[in-house]
Amino acid sequence: MQGSRASSLIRWLLLGCALALLAACATGPRISTDSDPRADFSAYRTFAFYSPLAIEREGYASLVSGRMKAAARAQMESRGYRYSEADPDLWLNINAYMQQRTDVSSMPDVDYAYYYSYRARGYVAMPYWYDRTTVYRYTEGTMNIDLVDARRNALVWEGIAVGRVPRNQDAAKRDAGIDSTIADIFAAYPHRAGSRAQAE
Repeated sequence: MQGSRASSLIRWLLLGCALALLAACATGPRISTDSDPRADFSAYRTFAFYSPLAIEREGYASLVSGRMKAAARAQMESRGYRYSEADPDLWLNINAYMQQRTDVSSMPDVDYAYYYSYRARGYVAMPYWYDRTTVYRYTEGTMNIDLVDARRNALVWEGIAVGRVPRNQDAAKRDAGIDSTIADIFAAYPHRAGSRAQAE
C-alpha cells in the first residue's frame, strides 16, 4: 500500500510540473520585427492596402481577411495615419499561413515492481525509473504585416507573429484572436504619422 501511495504522489508531482510548464508557454504569439534603417518614417502620413493583398490570393476578400484588414487599419489610424487609396505614402500588406507541427517530449516517471521477500515474509515494492514519451500535434500560425514605401516600392518595416492556433474556435473567439495578434504586432511598431517619436 505504501508503494502505491508513493507512486501516486510522484505522478501527481510530475503532472503538476508539466501543467506549470504548459501554462508558462501560453503567453501569446512570439513577435519579431525588422525595419529599413535608411527609411524616413517622419515622411509617412497616409496608407492604403497593397493590391492584391497576400491573404486574398484567390482574388476576393474573405471574412477572415476582412477582419485582418479592419484590425490593421484601426491600428494605423490610431497612430495618426490617414487612409488614402489615391496617393498613399505606405502600402500595407498582410500575409498569414498555418503549418502542422509535432512536439515530442520525454519526462522521467516512476513505477513499482513487487517482489516477494522471504526475509520480510511479504511483498516489497521496488521502484524503477523510465522515460515517458508524449507526442503532441498542433497547428502553428504565422502572420506578417508589411509596410512598403509606395514611391520606392521598398519594404521599410515588417512585423511577424508566430504562435499556436487553438482548435475549433467559434467566430467571436477567432475575431478576438485576430484583433489581439495584430495589436501585439503593432505594439512593436515605434512610429507615428509624420514623426520619428515612439508610439505611446
